[in-house]
Amino acid sequence: MAMNTPNAPTWLSNAEERDFPAAESFLRLIYSEATVARLVAGLRAAPISMFQAKDIFRASQLSLLGVSNSHVDKDTRKIATGSSLSPLLLVRDEAHGRVVIADGYHRLCAVYAFDEDATIPCKIV
Repeated sequence: MAMNTPNAPTWLSNAEERDFPAAESFLRLIYSEATVARLVAGLRAAPISMFQAKDIFRASQLSLLGVSNSHVDKDTRKIATGSSLSPLLLVRDEAHGRVVIADGYHRLCAVYAFDEDATIPCKIV
């Protein structure tokens, strides 16, 4: 369901520096230290790719968090006020046939609530 806001999400041209340690922290729960180091280096170097919100959700196999989540609410407010969001950091988990959202899950949920067809900039490895 689309939210009533006059603004479409706007995006930074590149991921914020703080997103990479956050991605690393999350990825360390799933992968070995060596794999995480390789993935984060790859994310830093990856170009921006564009994917629709609904496709990222389908590929990630995650559930949508509602706007009652404080982090989703914060990102929803950013969209409403025209503040730019940081691109998502994604990892292809080919062994399990899914995409891991290394950083940006709450941003994705906020954008999806605004427009499931929205195109989202991502760095993906």
